Amino acid sequence: MDADEYRKMAAVEDAMWWYRGLRANLQTLAGVARPGEALLDAGCGTGGTLRHLSAVAPGVRLYGMDYDRQACAWAREKCACPIAAGSIDALPFASQAFDVILSADVLCHRSVDEPAALAELHRCLKPGGRLVLNLPAYTWLTSVHDARVHTARRYTARGLARLLGRHGFGDIRSTYWNTLLFPLMVLRRKLFRGASSDVMLYPAPIERAFRALVGLETLVLSAGWGLPFGGSVLVSAVKHG
Repeated sequence: MDADEYRKMAAVEDAMWWYRGLRANLQTLAGVARPGEALLDAGCGTGGTLRHLSAVAPGVRLYGMDYDRQACAWAREKCACPIAAGSIDALPFASQAFDVILSADVLCHRSVDEPAALAELHRCLKPGGRLVLNLPAYTWLTSVHDARVHTARRYTARGLARLLGRHGFGDIRSTYWNTLLFPLMVLRRKLFRGASSDVMLYPAPIERAFRALVGLETLVLSAGWGLPFGGSVLVSAVKHG
């Protein structure tokens, strides 16, 4: 990801509606990790998710990892937990080290070897451990945003579930989110093509409205239902074997 994008993420991820919705939805699909369990944010970026988890899941042993060393430094400032610099293609952790692994918008990066990364995520989970991924949806939605954040692949819920099944995961639940705002997302990506990514804070009334809409979606996911389409794919799976 471009260095400018990491700087923007560090500045806005605590307040921007999308990051707040992402964290709530990751937590919903992962379940509340129990005290003493080990949780890895694989591709933790600048640490916003880890800081959120440190507040809502006390007693969980949190770890972070990111490819970018400056992002790791920002993450260490936000969360007092171990942060490693490394690649998701070769995770710098022991086998069966984690009860839960979260990874948001990492598998899609152009620098990531998808089969190697999935093998590593499987290796580092304990048997019965939980994997939760968030990834961008629909190849046809590729835009300038993807170039800025180095997205090479976009996914469908069904295709992602099949992919995880081929790599030793079961009990797979996949859904979309960012559904209610999806028409606006399509318009922005296809009709108002700019030179920047979508990582930005909107005026406060818009941020509040967007957070409320995404919050409704989180309630739907919390009830065990799925959403039929959206800008992102969210999947949870359990390590088998």
